[in-house]
Amino acid sequence: MTQEKIIKTIENYDALIVRSRTKVTKEIIEAGKNRLKVIGRAGVGLDNIDLKTAEKYNIEVIRSPKGSSVSVAELILGLILSLLRSIPAGNQGLKDNKWIKKQIKGFELRGKTIGVIGCGNVGIELAKRALAFEMEVLGCDVVESAVEEAEELGCSCVPLEEIARNSDIIAICCPLNDHTRKMINKEFFNLMKPKAFLINTARGDIVDEVALYEALKNGKIAGAALDVFLNEPNPDPKLIKLPNVIATPHIGAQTIEANEAVSTILAEKIIKILKEKI
Repeated sequence: MTQEKIIKTIENYDALIVRSRTKVTKEIIEAGKNRLKVIGRAGVGLDNIDLKTAEKYNIEVIRSPKGSSVSVAELILGLILSLLRSIPAGNQGLKDNKWIKKQIKGFELRGKTIGVIGCGNVGIELAKRALAFEMEVLGCDVVESAVEEAEELGCSCVPLEEIARNSDIIAICCPLNDHTRKMINKEFFNLMKPKAFLINTARGDIVDEVALYEALKNGKIAGAALDVFLNEPNPDPKLIKLPNVIATPHIGAQTIEANEAVSTILAEKIIKILKEKI
């Protein structure tokens, strides 16, 4: 639905459910303020919802953060394996009738250090799986309870700069907010190892894409796997066409299991809220 269509029809509804692509703007909320009681985000991030305007009109905003955590963590591992073993290049080579075995020499995950930026639901699920691959896990989070959970799991929690300096692979698992916007920037890339890889399945705007492009093009870092972008659904073609980049179209939560889980969790929460308010 377009913004215009939502604005025209939202006055007829008690609840609005969206995923990441639909922007719940001030105009939409004000058009529905007389009846709208709850806005549900099927997933984790709330950066596509005008939270201040929703609060102004006493409209609850809820999400289903745990429903897709495993799916996103598994995608991160898939992207890491694809990068370190050049799986897309090998696949494409065969499709192009080329046997490029000698050109492909990858790395094991065992013994590598992964830095997990954000030890919330996705970060913890990723850490569990990375430990099973016999990796060393460094975590970073501003939330005390998240740090405690990560350390209980066997991770070492360190400042962001140490993640940059000491990680062979860095996975961004934190939410987008005023503190994390463009947090992964030129200064961060300058701290990273030249053979390190960056994985972003969180939000595109956490990474300075111009600085990332330069770092990849100039060999400051070895490669990147990106599932999210600053401009969706039209990411920067220069960035995604680099030979050391693997790109997917924001599919972190796109599994049968995650879709069912986030939908069920959200529906149950909305039913409870509407029963209390109506």
